[in-house]
Amino acid sequence: MAQAISELGTPRVKVVRPTPTFKGRLILGSPGSSDPIISINVERYARTSVARAKTASAFAVRPEAPIVDASAQSSVTMAAEELGNDVGDGSKTTAHLEAVKNSRIYQVDDESAPGGKRQVERDELATGYEYGRTAVFISDSDLNVTKLETEAGLQIIGFVERMKYERHMHMSPANLMIASKSNPQASLALSAFIHALFELDSYGIGRMVSKDGRDPDLVLLAPSIEADYECLLEVQIPFAEDIRPYRFPPLDRIMTVSGKVLTEHRNLPSAQLSQAMSDYVDQMDLSTFGKDDEGNPAEYMALEDTYSPVLHRIDQAVRWRAVYPSQPIPPAYEVLTRYSRAPLELEQSARPGLQKLIAAADLKKVPPKQKGRKKEREVVKPLSGLNVDELLGREKRSQISVDNAVPEFKQQLATAQDARAIEDAFKQMSVIITSLIKHSLGDSGYGRATEGLRVMREELTGLEEPRLYNDFIRDLKTKLLTDKLNGDRREMWWEIRRNRLGLIPKSESDVSDVAEDEAKLFFASR
Repeated sequence: MAQAISELGTPRVKVVRPTPTFKGRLILGSPGSSDPIISINVERYARTSVARAKTASAFAVRPEAPIVDASAQSSVTMAAEELGNDVGDGSKTTAHLEAVKNSRIYQVDDESAPGGKRQVERDELATGYEYGRTAVFISDSDLNVTKLETEAGLQIIGFVERMKYERHMHMSPANLMIASKSNPQASLALSAFIHALFELDSYGIGRMVSKDGRDPDLVLLAPSIEADYECLLEVQIPFAEDIRPYRFPPLDRIMTVSGKVLTEHRNLPSAQLSQAMSDYVDQMDLSTFGKDDEGNPAEYMALEDTYSPVLHRIDQAVRWRAVYPSQPIPPAYEVLTRYSRAPLELEQSARPGLQKLIAAADLKKVPPKQKGRKKEREVVKPLSGLNVDELLGREKRSQISVDNAVPEFKQQLATAQDARAIEDAFKQMSVIITSLIKHSLGDSGYGRATEGLRVMREELTGLEEPRLYNDFIRDLKTKLLTDKLNGDRREMWWEIRRNRLGLIPKSESDVSDVAEDEAKLFFASR
């Protein structure tokens, strides 16, 4: 009995009927030239596909909904199904839920209309593309010219050696491609193509158009030869525009400014640390941690036993609530949470390796981050007792210059001894930001003003002085929207909204008196 109950918690994977996602020709050669071509009728099926969890629909609860008693259990469900009625669009409503219908309206700005908005029909709308801050209209006739005229098919455009292909280029779930089932000649031709790729240790690159008129995709074709079947595995690969060529510094060496390569540095792992990390990874190996039926080492986390906890947990909750409407939902089955953590036995056996890794890395506990900085700062004095600023010839600035406002503002706040010094630096920065906006030619000064606002907001939040910034940004918004800064400066207000430089709410600073709703409402243009 216990075994039968435990089996009920094991999810049953849904068996999906194979449905072809593409039927067409695989072409080797150029169809438009006089050279001979090879055409093979093929079919494509999904090899991997993301399993989606159930999605909830929106319903309205009827005011006269009956109170469901837990003792009724499944009879309540049956009664609800019997009382279900059709609402006209194919959906059903039960005795306590009412289907919700959505409607969408379109409005445009019109000062002559009530409320400043005029409602328009869907047919009156036109297609437009954003070009900077401008909407560019393109008619339907011009839009047809921009579309590629394509025909369904898969054309081989080249080949690449397997060792030279980079696996991170995969952009889609995997598909498998086989010859048409009722075409033995196609099966023979595709088999020859698959074996040729396998023997040459190469992949094929193809141009895939799944249906007439659709945009083409680049796909990679890899040979797969099993004991009972042969096929091509297909994945989508990127165009040049799809690649993000970010460059990051190497992790095993450091390049100095002079071009010298350093392999030993405080920011590089030592040989002892690398070896400790390698040993710890080996100790946490899951490939042989499991046991088979005969007690021999086996894979601990087999793919066929690894179920999606999100998908099956939602399914479990829905089925439980359908049968027991008012009882609490039980915890997730153990089979769903088994692989959400490392095995306890493995962690205990690898603990000595972890301690060696901690010692080799010289790890220390980081104190909790403080939300604010003290306004009364202690001046850090060097052990020698010398004044570094005097030795370096640095002059103590009391005024912030416009040309170097942000660094000097930070410097003044870093050396501020009391709230009066903080407020003085804030007032100077406020005047500079306002002046940058007021005397800006077009939007030429908006970038510097926005950066100044960002730094002011961060610094005053850390110094627990949100009141200063909130008062200033409120006043600045009023001036921007009422054209009091030498003309129309609404573009600057858009920059403030885009960079989220509004009020400092209580969620960011405990001493703030601005609620979260007020901070969100502040971005309204009024």
